[in-house]
Amino acid sequence: MQAPSVWRPHEDPEVIFEQLRFGDVVVHHPYESFATVEAFVRAAVRDPHVVAIKMTLYRIGANSPLIDLLLQAAENGKQIAVVLELQARFDERTNITWARRLESHGVHVIYGFTHLKTHAKLCLVVRRDADGIRGYVHIGTGNYNADTAKVYTDIGLFTADRDLVDDAGAVFNYLTGYSAQKDFKALLVAPFQLRARLTQLIETEAANAAAGTPARIVLKVNSLTDDQVIRALYRASQAGVTIDLIVRGACCLRPGVPGVSDRIRVRSIIGRFLEHSRIYWFLNGGADQMFIGSADLMERNLDRRVEVLTPVRDRAILAHVRDVVLQACLEDTDRARMLTRDGGYVRVERRSSTPSAQDALIAHYEAADTDRR
Repeated sequence: MQAPSVWRPHEDPEVIFEQLRFGDVVVHHPYESFATVEAFVRAAVRDPHVVAIKMTLYRIGANSPLIDLLLQAAENGKQIAVVLELQARFDERTNITWARRLESHGVHVIYGFTHLKTHAKLCLVVRRDADGIRGYVHIGTGNYNADTAKVYTDIGLFTADRDLVDDAGAVFNYLTGYSAQKDFKALLVAPFQLRARLTQLIETEAANAAAGTPARIVLKVNSLTDDQVIRALYRASQAGVTIDLIVRGACCLRPGVPGVSDRIRVRSIIGRFLEHSRIYWFLNGGADQMFIGSADLMERNLDRRVEVLTPVRDRAILAHVRDVVLQACLEDTDRARMLTRDGGYVRVERRSSTPSAQDALIAHYEAADTDRR
């Protein structure tokens, strides 16, 4: 599969930043190329109006082109700050190598905290625009790793939304020790208010259902093991909320238990690509809300890591992720398995006319790329 890129590898920086000033851009790997992310960073490196680039790096890989771009940016006199997590399991040696190389070229490398892993996926570009200083940010569900982006499904949002940019800057200030801020305008940030906000969103759906208003939740995560979240979902089910959970890996919730989780369905999709994106969608009385980001529903993610979920504010992007991406997963009868209340998995009754979610998405993005041409 030749994945399309939103921007050309050496796109004019003004084209990229002008586009983001007027609207958000979403990319969905591996259906769309990681080259889009590289083009964004490369534009920031080349653009003389960019004054700073800040990134979090967790699993960047052994042959990352982003490192050379950051080194070039530092040589160009830009302020570069990299939060590099040395406790990324199985990648410790690689990350130490990159850290030493970055530091040798004058890059400000921050190693995070001893008690918190930095798992958030953020890239903040600070630019001197004609009307003043403006920020541009990429927030993703996956690592800045060109190799895994070919086989992991992940979503990334590019935006110049001032609330999101300000919050991203506040996160970096916290990570670099310049601020103790723990309140944010729009981003949900662990270990501060992410758990409380997710619980509140679930409880809002429960209250709506109890009041007779249609209520629904769709969550797509790698793992669901946190007991507090599970109990909140049980309460929502009992209140009448329809809940669909797409959980690739460990799931400690039991669906379909009479009087407890009657309205909860759990499915797992194992296919050609590793399902890695985290998507949180709430009907919210018809004014639906969606968040994407790095956090799974595990105690470690909610309480012992720096994680970020961003709201998807662009209604067209929200509709795309809801109606195309999530719906493809919910309609999959080829690769999907349903979790039963006794903890086993069974095949979904197959409909021959329905492709797997991943095949459906390949077809969708190929058609969209053809239309763009």
